Amino acid sequence: MTEFELIRRYFAAARCAQPRKDIALGLGDDCALLMPRPGEQLAISTDTLTAGVHFPEVCDGFLLGQRALAVSASDLAAMGAAPLGFTLALTLPDVDPGWLERFAQGLDHMAAACGLALIGGDTTRGPLSLTLTVFGSVPHMQALTRSGAQPGNLLCVGGAPGEAGGALPFVLGQRQERGAYVDTLVARYWSPAPQFELGLALRGRATAALDISDGLLADCGHIAAASNVKLIIENERLPVSPALAALFEPEQIRSLAMSAGDDYLLAFTLPAQYLKSLQADFPQVGVIGRVASGQGVQVQDAIGRDVTPLRGGYQHFAMKP
Repeated sequence: MTEFELIRRYFAAARCAQPRKDIALGLGDDCALLMPRPGEQLAISTDTLTAGVHFPEVCDGFLLGQRALAVSASDLAAMGAAPLGFTLALTLPDVDPGWLERFAQGLDHMAAACGLALIGGDTTRGPLSLTLTVFGSVPHMQALTRSGAQPGNLLCVGGAPGEAGGALPFVLGQRQERGAYVDTLVARYWSPAPQFELGLALRGRATAALDISDGLLADCGHIAAASNVKLIIENERLPVSPALAALFEPEQIRSLAMSAGDDYLLAFTLPAQYLKSLQADFPQVGVIGRVASGQGVQVQDAIGRDVTPLRGGYQHFAMKP
């Protein structure tokens, strides 16, 4: 099967590849043409996922397709951008029609959930990896960034972190339990839900934001560095997932929430006057700390002692011990 036959058979006919009014030109030419509305800026983000690093070497194509797109789409939500389209560069060791069919279905399923159109990409032979670039639009000067946090702001999160990290022992076959709680965790890993509605609601409210990909502690460090402030996480205020509470010990839950990553929840800083109205629409939003003068991230216990863990989060090129 040629590259063009592969694209035509598995991707060009998908729902997400069909014409849309905000996509002037999609698949089939050398470039796609996007049509953001007047007065809007284009938000662009690229992610690469590699077998054995970001997902198991052997995995279901449907699950991988939806997870790969959700991971990238979450970056748009973190910027307060409305979704437009995406491109896919797919590297395959060989052509497995059954796996490719499942992969295309999973990709199309998540594209529909996120409101994204497939507008281009590439395929080649090699070790399994995926590179996705997502495009969104945001009104001029209203994008959420990491650099606006101010002392006195609240530090908030869009849900209970740690579920995707808690899923890994089950995804990798290291634990064999079954049940609703396990299903909840595994779904968080394979089918993240980018928080687009929350991101749009944070426009004009949040002073800084990002999505939690490398772990709460590490990602809060990015806000602290970009904003030149100190973020204080209050240990006792971290929301606890019922699924984690049922399957892990308290210290394990705390470690997962702080460092595991892959949840793709939004973490953001917020002036206190916006909290009540935001929680009325998004009751899962919780306050986990505050912004102070200084630098870095500190975790405090109930009486204000520093209990910051040594492990901050996932880093691709960190030196192995």
